[in-house]
Amino acid sequence: MKRKITRTARTEPWHSHAWQAQSLLLAYPDEQFEQRLALAGRVVATLPEPVARPLLRFTAHAEQTAPADLAAVYVATFDHRKRCCLYLTYYAHGDTRKRGIGLLRLKQTYATSGWRLGDDELPDHLAVVLEFAAADPATGARLLTEHRAGLELLRLALNDDGSPWAHVLDSVSATLPALVGDDREAVLRLAAQGPPEEQVGLDPYAFPVFLPDPVVGGPR
Repeated sequence: MKRKITRTARTEPWHSHAWQAQSLLLAYPDEQFEQRLALAGRVVATLPEPVARPLLRFTAHAEQTAPADLAAVYVATFDHRKRCCLYLTYYAHGDTRKRGIGLLRLKQTYATSGWRLGDDELPDHLAVVLEFAAADPATGARLLTEHRAGLELLRLALNDDGSPWAHVLDSVSATLPALVGDDREAVLRLAAQGPPEEQVGLDPYAFPVFLPDPVVGGPR
């Protein structure tokens, strides 16, 4: 009988700052993005090198890119391609009714911590989950770890596409435990099959049969 290996992210004081910066950089680059970029840049200077380095790569790219161009790439990447979906429950449940249950559980988790979403926010958007994790690191670390397979698949997809936001996902990965055991198998399964009951016509999941070593394990 295979023994399941479970690892829980151990939080450090810098985790909150890292997750807040990552959240700011994963939000849509609107007219306030320049301010968020500057704030994230100040935060990055306080983070451990494995977490900070990929964020610096992203901020350097964003600072040299016209805001309209960055926004257009964001839409093309995250709004038009299922394989680069920022909504974490999609990876676990696809477009099924179970996803609604997953969304409800996230809302309940937020409410229990005294955290309320805006009317225009979905609870499983990665920027929202990271913002919550910054406010409640222990619970946020658990949520991110529970969605570790989906996060890794998103990281691989963005790196495969050469997306600048791949750097942000590399940084997120560096705040979490390494993939082991069933987690690695879940990523391979998602890469091969896609989320449950994926609709016909969506971009296929085209990853190699091997799983590259993720960027993981910032200083403890």
